[in-house]
Amino acid sequence: MLYSKNKIALVDCNSFYVSCERLFNPSIIKKPVIVLSSNDGCIISRSTEAKVLDIKMGEPYFKVEKIVKKNDVKVFSSNYSLYGDISRRVMKTLKQFSPQIEIYSIDEAFLDLSSIKDEDLLKHGNKIRKTVLKWTGIPTSIGIATTKTLSKVANHIAKKDKSGVINLINEKQIDKILSEIKINDVWGVGRQLTKFYINNGINTAHQLKNISNSWIKKNTNVFGARTVMELKGLSCISLETNHEKRKNCCVSRSFGKKVTKLEELSESVTTHCLNAAEKIRSDNQTTKRITVFIRTSPFQKDKNYYANSKDVDLPIRTNDSIELVKQALIALKYIYRKGYKYQKVGIILSGLNDVDVYKKNLFSSINSEEKRTKLMKAIDYTNIKYGRHTLSIAQAGLKKRWNIKRQHSSKIDTTCFDFLPIVKVA
Repeated sequence: MLYSKNKIALVDCNSFYVSCERLFNPSIIKKPVIVLSSNDGCIISRSTEAKVLDIKMGEPYFKVEKIVKKNDVKVFSSNYSLYGDISRRVMKTLKQFSPQIEIYSIDEAFLDLSSIKDEDLLKHGNKIRKTVLKWTGIPTSIGIATTKTLSKVANHIAKKDKSGVINLINEKQIDKILSEIKINDVWGVGRQLTKFYINNGINTAHQLKNISNSWIKKNTNVFGARTVMELKGLSCISLETNHEKRKNCCVSRSFGKKVTKLEELSESVTTHCLNAAEKIRSDNQTTKRITVFIRTSPFQKDKNYYANSKDVDLPIRTNDSIELVKQALIALKYIYRKGYKYQKVGIILSGLNDVDVYKKNLFSSINSEEKRTKLMKAIDYTNIKYGRHTLSIAQAGLKKRWNIKRQHSSKIDTTCFDFLPIVKVA
């Protein structure tokens, strides 16, 4: 009976955004599917069938439109409210298998499987995979190893393996496996570092693993040294199981079409403010500073470019949507200039800290702080229960012509009753 010190599993959802769209549209299963970024700009998710057609990640949509039409590729606009909800369901399911979990991204999580016997790891991995598929409908790939970097390698292999689960713990052929992993596929090795390694004759994970410690310390930084140690099976990157609260909160969007009127910019700033305030309230935080920024497109033919921002230091820390919107609109009027076609607007809440850090101040009773806090809680509760923006304020507008372009939207939102699919019984 063998036990290893560290047993880390990386669970990664396969083509996550595509898988979410397929959940409510079985007719596109086993067909080429792509999902586009905000404003239908670039490709951010591809099905296996779309990858075969040589449709690349991050490529602008207009460049592949001919391939899309020729091969009847199904196209969807990004639907982040849907993806966020499905992600929460997946992560909640994964917590059933390990209390020690690091949610790495919207579709990835590291699990601590140290309590599982070595000989039971593959069986346990398959159980995780089957349960997630059964409970959420999302297919996954699982890589298990002694370090986070090696679990990433195992996951990379698992995506191409029929079983969907690869275990590298006690793997005798580890060097052979690493020799088949390209240097750019190693976790933590970015584009610039990839070029540097290749220029120095390091083309695979195996070559990086066997590089001398003195060379790696001299030519890279501490993160590069950690990667090498992790490839050797020595854990240097621990699981971050504690949710770290944000220090800043930025909400911004490019417009679906250029905006010139202050009224439409005000609606957008108001909407972003409401979203940001809701986010920091969910973390039980307040802000001390708000920044509003606007800009035109830097690629305009007439080169009539304009960008500006305005910081507002709040006299009293707050997470009150109404107060934040009031200050943001004052800042917007200060930086707005007529005659420009604006492409993007956003707000940043900074200096975030817990509500409990700062007690009531001299003006708490004057500003009816307790009543305003109860009002914000009531708004959040209603919006969570009945869908986002069920309760809003007038400045956010109704028609929102400036909103992002979503020509290929599936119009599915599991957090809103109005968008739930209707089942017709014959």
